[in-house]
Amino acid sequence: MAEKRDYYDVLGVEKTASEQEIKSAFRKKAKQYHPDLNKDNPDAAEKFKEAQEAYEVLSDESKRKMYDQYGHAGVGNGGPGAGGFGGYSNFSGADFDFGDIFDSIFGGAGGFGGGFSNFGGGRSSGPRATRGSDVLMRMDLDFDEAIYGCEKKFSLDVIEECDECHGHGGFDREECATCHGEGTITTQQQTILGAFMSKTTCPDCNGTGKTYKRKCSECNGKGKVKKHKKITINIPEGINTGDRQRVSGKGNPGSNGGENGDLYIEFVVDEHDYFIRDNDDIYLEVPLNLTEAITGCKKEIPTLYGNLKLNISSGTNSGDKQRIRGKGVDNKYRRHKGDMYVIFKVYTPKKLSREQKTLIEKLSKTDLDTSEIKEFNKFTKRNDN
Repeated sequence: MAEKRDYYDVLGVEKTASEQEIKSAFRKKAKQYHPDLNKDNPDAAEKFKEAQEAYEVLSDESKRKMYDQYGHAGVGNGGPGAGGFGGYSNFSGADFDFGDIFDSIFGGAGGFGGGFSNFGGGRSSGPRATRGSDVLMRMDLDFDEAIYGCEKKFSLDVIEECDECHGHGGFDREECATCHGEGTITTQQQTILGAFMSKTTCPDCNGTGKTYKRKCSECNGKGKVKKHKKITINIPEGINTGDRQRVSGKGNPGSNGGENGDLYIEFVVDEHDYFIRDNDDIYLEVPLNLTEAITGCKKEIPTLYGNLKLNISSGTNSGDKQRIRGKGVDNKYRRHKGDMYVIFKVYTPKKLSREQKTLIEKLSKTDLDTSEIKEFNKFTKRNDN
C-alpha cells in the first residue's frame, strides 16, 4: 500500500497556512481533479479523494492539531484522533460548499442534473436575492436645456412591489408541504465514486420554505406588478452629450426579493446655430467688415449670459482669436466653468456702390502693404528671375 502523502503537500500550502488559505487551496484542487470535470484523467478520482481527505483534517482545528503532533497516526483509525473519513461521497466533516466551485464553472449547480450545492453536511440555502439589471435610456436635450439646466418629465413602465400583498405574493403563509420548510429537496445520485447527496431548490416555494393559502390576484403570486409612472428629474446646468444621470430603483426588477436595478439616462445635446461647444468652452465666430477689421471697433456680441461690448483691435485678420474668461459653460455636473473664445472672420463685400469704389481706389493709391506683404512680393520677384 502506497504511503500517504503529507496533507500540507497535497494541498500545496505551508504548515503555517491560515484557514482561508487552506480552503482556497482545496477549491483549486477540487476544480483540478473532480472526476466529473476530468473524465479523461484516470488519476483524477484518487487525487480528488486525497485532496478531500487532507482538507477535512486541516480545516478542522482539533484534527489539525492531532495531525501536526502525531502525523497520519493521529487522525487515522485507531489513533488518538480516530474517526476516519466515511468516504468523500458525503462531505459532512467540513463547512465547504461545492456549489461555490461548480457555480463558478457552469454558472449554477444545475449543470450536473441536480447540482452539487450541498454534499452531506455542507451549507444549504434557498435561491439568492439578486439585484435587477440596470437600464440605459437616451434623452435628447436642446442646447439651452443642457446649458442652463431644466426639469424633465417622462413616462416609464416600472416593476414595483405589489401594494396588495406587500410583495409576498399571497396571504396566510404556511410551511411548504413539499420541502417541509427546508427550501430544498434532497436527492441521491449514484456515480462510479459512490453516492452523492445533492440538494435542489424546492419548486413549490422557490427556496423560501413557505407557501401561501391564497395567492394574490393583483400580482398573480409574483409579489411585483408593472406600473406606468411619470418620472420627473432635475437636470443640472452644464450637461453635455454622453453624460449620464442615475434614477435609483427604476431599472429592471430583482429576483427572489432582490432590489430593482437603476435607470441611467444618457443625454444627447443638440447643436446651437452660433455657439460651438467644446467641453465647457464656448466658441463664437464674429463677422467683421473691412473698416471694422482695419480700424478696430467696439462690437456688441452675444454670450451665454447676455450681450457684452468687445474691444476689437485695429488690423484684425480672419482667424484671430480673443479669449473671454469665465464666459463658457458653468458646469454644475463637473463643478467647472469654461471660457469663451471669439474667432473673427473678415468679410469682403462682393458688390460696391460707385462712391465706395471711388474711396477704395483712392485708398489703394496709398501704401497699405504690411511687412508680410512686402516680404512676399520680394520673394515673388526673386522667383521670377
